[in-house]
Amino acid sequence: MLPVFAQLAAAAVIAGGGPHVGPVHNGRAKALVVQLPRIDTVVTIDGNLDEDVWRRAAKLTGFSRYSPSDGVAADDSTEVFVWYSATAIHFGVRAYAEPGTVRATLADRDKMYADDYVGIFIGTYNDGRQATVFASNPFGVQGDGVVVETGISNSSGFGVASVGRENTDINPDYVFQSKGRLTDFGYEVEIRIPFKSLSFQALDAQTWSLNVIRKVQSRGYEYSWAPAQRAAPSYIAQHGKLAGLAGLDRGLVLDLNPIITSHLDGAAGPTSYGYGSAQQKVGGNVRWGITNNLTLAGTINPDFAEVESDAGQLIVDPRNALFFTEKRPFFLEGREQFSTPNNLVYSRRILNPIVAAKVTGKLAGTGVAFLAAVDDTVGSMTQKDRPVYAILRLQRDVGSGSRIGFLYTGKEEPAGNNRVVDVDARIVMSDKWSARLQGALSRTELTGASSTVAPFWVTYLARTTRNVTASYLLSGIHDNFKTSAGFISRPAIAHAKADHSYTWFGDEGSWWQTFTTDVVLDNTWQYQSFVHGQDALEKKLHFNESASLRGGWAVGASLLVEEFAYDPSFYTNYFVERHIGAVTDTVKFVGRNRIPNADWYVTITSPEFKHFSFNVFYLIGRDENFLEWSSADVVLATFGATWRPTGQVRVEGTYNWQEFHRGTDGSTVGRQRIPRIKMEYQLSRAIFLRLVGQYTANDQDTLRDEGGSGFPILFKTATGFTRASASSSNDFRADALFSYQPSPGTVLFAGYGSTLQEPDAFTFRRLDRRADGFFVKASYLFRL
Repeated sequence: MLPVFAQLAAAAVIAGGGPHVGPVHNGRAKALVVQLPRIDTVVTIDGNLDEDVWRRAAKLTGFSRYSPSDGVAADDSTEVFVWYSATAIHFGVRAYAEPGTVRATLADRDKMYADDYVGIFIGTYNDGRQATVFASNPFGVQGDGVVVETGISNSSGFGVASVGRENTDINPDYVFQSKGRLTDFGYEVEIRIPFKSLSFQALDAQTWSLNVIRKVQSRGYEYSWAPAQRAAPSYIAQHGKLAGLAGLDRGLVLDLNPIITSHLDGAAGPTSYGYGSAQQKVGGNVRWGITNNLTLAGTINPDFAEVESDAGQLIVDPRNALFFTEKRPFFLEGREQFSTPNNLVYSRRILNPIVAAKVTGKLAGTGVAFLAAVDDTVGSMTQKDRPVYAILRLQRDVGSGSRIGFLYTGKEEPAGNNRVVDVDARIVMSDKWSARLQGALSRTELTGASSTVAPFWVTYLARTTRNVTASYLLSGIHDNFKTSAGFISRPAIAHAKADHSYTWFGDEGSWWQTFTTDVVLDNTWQYQSFVHGQDALEKKLHFNESASLRGGWAVGASLLVEEFAYDPSFYTNYFVERHIGAVTDTVKFVGRNRIPNADWYVTITSPEFKHFSFNVFYLIGRDENFLEWSSADVVLATFGATWRPTGQVRVEGTYNWQEFHRGTDGSTVGRQRIPRIKMEYQLSRAIFLRLVGQYTANDQDTLRDEGGSGFPILFKTATGFTRASASSSNDFRADALFSYQPSPGTVLFAGYGSTLQEPDAFTFRRLDRRADGFFVKASYLFRL
């Protein structure tokens, strides 16, 4: 009898000859190979698979369950039909389901992952390392993105938002056509992907990798056509193959995308509220396919992309910078080619580019990406003062799953320059072991000062089997390592982490499906302390338990045992106003040496019910109070819920909350609350209305030397010392948006945003408008 994965591979029957299922090695069949038929005809993309061409297409069946557990035949039948013409590849999906169980709504692009959906992963370079993703819900609402394997573990499934052990970047948008419809047996979806939207090898005969996944929300299951194993070090390497593609014709690939934006901003003045003059900007993007595998793109005055404000984030550790994702279309196009471990490329550093150009592609097995940009950080800089950025990324495939990379980034400006050189590698050593290595040097030179050179390095080793996962990380960032084109959350540290987990799988039909216990040992040093063999700044021992339950529930609980040492570099501006009798003086703040902590938290994530879903994170315990560097009782919670009363209305709400109470007297030293609600009405696939409201309430008590003398804390400023007195801020942000987006690049946005403040939190009685703005954006994609 064949092992289970070989049986599943053999079941994946393909009409017109069937798949090539190679010999079984260690219980796993070789990748499925589909001889794809070429049919030079034109069909109407209407969600009906009734044309004769679909009966001549290759047929993919035999799906298996992947998430939350693998190796089991799918509970619901799925048929995928595939063929190609000279200009496009076509997919038809026939998904069978029990009556009344299909989840389907109208939604904006990339907002349909709470529905049932199918996802198509195409690796046009057949390198087993990256794939372009095209997804559709039962109504044809689109999602898309790209996944690049890094080898960092992620316990989620193949789903478009989290693929295998990798996260899919769903920000890039691609032009393709899709339509879907509900049927009495489930639903059908029809998808056409033009070759103009893809880049691929410069070969007469092509072989691409392929996988198709299906998410069934009513069961909480994820099915995969490729009989993949969760324990494998590479997800994409387990994909099937599309063979026999020949004579692909992209034609002239030239996209012109003119953009017009206009905004009118208002602000509160000393005596009155007023508006400036309306500001218009004309810009645009251009994309030219030089060859099938090399693309040149340029932009002038790229548009602002933030049609709503960034969601508020809790500041859990003030030593860590907050990360915000890129949203501007020009920088999203082809950004997988710039993918670098640890965010050494972070395009949001280029704040307001005047002009930028880039080349991306793959030449002779080497990925090539180059970006140059002239920035205007304040919007009114002279030409000689504007910073210039240059980024070069090269990646070379090695063997069946490994890759080496090189990176150069540079920023030149009158105040000085910064350059970074990086070499990194991902090494797949076997079907269980993989590693990641990275080493970088930065050279920073400020005008009138000597240059500094400093290193950044990472080593990561992982072993993955079906039940056992182990990973080991050691990294270091020198105090003087700087990157003007990248993102470093916390500099000047060394970090060591060992993570071991074991997963049990429930019997078929059991109320529990997986249970994982995880033990993490995590230490952080100041970099110089690590180099000189001194004690760690932070010591953490985490015990994590998580389970997936039948129907799509996920629950977890953790115990966090930690010890934090005083970090003098964070408190350089802290002083204490000391009172001894009638004498008052100012002395340097010196916190207690170490603070022991013990916290626990629970998480609950519900299935995607037909009209409702929710998630909860709740942490409580004894933790560090960074404001006064003392021990405190902490509460940290995040609540989220989505309500879909109809197929066109969606209401999403989140509430982020954290509080710190002094361990001595229970008084509140700090509190942050951020409720946010977003309401969307989808008039059609292309048109929606959105309202967003977010309230940010921050309260801080007068700070004192809680861990020592109890005297008031002072902050040192340029003019002297100021007492860290009690403060509060209560900001309400409201955004409204009309959006018309029939396809990527063709949009009409009209919106309004306003920021208001009030003295007392959540009363909504004395809201004072501090700033607001109206904006309009229009663009059209000319695809020649």
